[in-house]
Amino acid sequence: MAAVQPVTVGPYTVGAGSPLLWVCGPCVIESRDFTLGVAARLKQLADRLGLQLVFKASFDKANRSSGKSFRGVGLHDGLAILDAVRKETGLPVTTDIHEAAQAEPAAEVCEILQVPAFLARQTDLLEACGKTGRVVNVKKGQFMAPWDMKNVVAKLAEVGNRRVLLTERGTTFGYGLLVNDMRSVPWMQQTGAPVIFDATHSVQTPGALGDRTGGDRTMVPVLARAAVAAGCDGVFVETHPTPDTAPSDGPNMVPLADLETLVRSCLRIRAALADAPTGPPS
Repeated sequence: MAAVQPVTVGPYTVGAGSPLLWVCGPCVIESRDFTLGVAARLKQLADRLGLQLVFKASFDKANRSSGKSFRGVGLHDGLAILDAVRKETGLPVTTDIHEAAQAEPAAEVCEILQVPAFLARQTDLLEACGKTGRVVNVKKGQFMAPWDMKNVVAKLAEVGNRRVLLTERGTTFGYGLLVNDMRSVPWMQQTGAPVIFDATHSVQTPGALGDRTGGDRTMVPVLARAAVAAGCDGVFVETHPTPDTAPSDGPNMVPLADLETLVRSCLRIRAALADAPTGPPS
């Protein structure tokens, strides 16, 4: 079995017994002032708890249920806002990449390029991200088995990039529901890549609201704690000051005021496992 290889993300190290990586932020960039405000509060939380925290927000939500839904501010404006977050808070930043042509401009700002789950098998997109030399975080497709992510890691290695994170975010079960198999964490760690657990997209109910995705944010802490207990290397949590008014993924996001309680509970579990092996089984 391959041992998890540590990956450097800005000033942080992920995997191989390093502290948890937290990837946090709103689903989508709504405006400059809004995004900077959320980032400032996350920076305060990171400083207070000593977190390895990466700020996340999408410049474009290209896979909305309805063509009429808000998608974001676009590549140019979105990257400018993320650059401002990086400079004003000192936090590394990440965003979703949907097309190969977006990889190079995003890499000028982002420490991590994130490949959405629906696009996890898109070879051209993976190669474009890999060739930038940035860390590439690939979310496991809802339609993929965890052991199939070894092919994703191989595609990136073939273009010379071994700075790879894999993210578990649930598996499609019937229509409109996702389920989580926590065995996915050690199974994907067997690729040698650190594994992040996406606690908010895992509670989605796709299409449940007709032209919008639903979800149950009350299950986010349950799944996050379970994933930390299973030995994940990081936790992905989308958060918003007022999720019920958010233009994207509101039902899944954790209220910003509640995030610290969730983080502290996960840190306690992580501390309890400090003397236990957290990597893939031998």
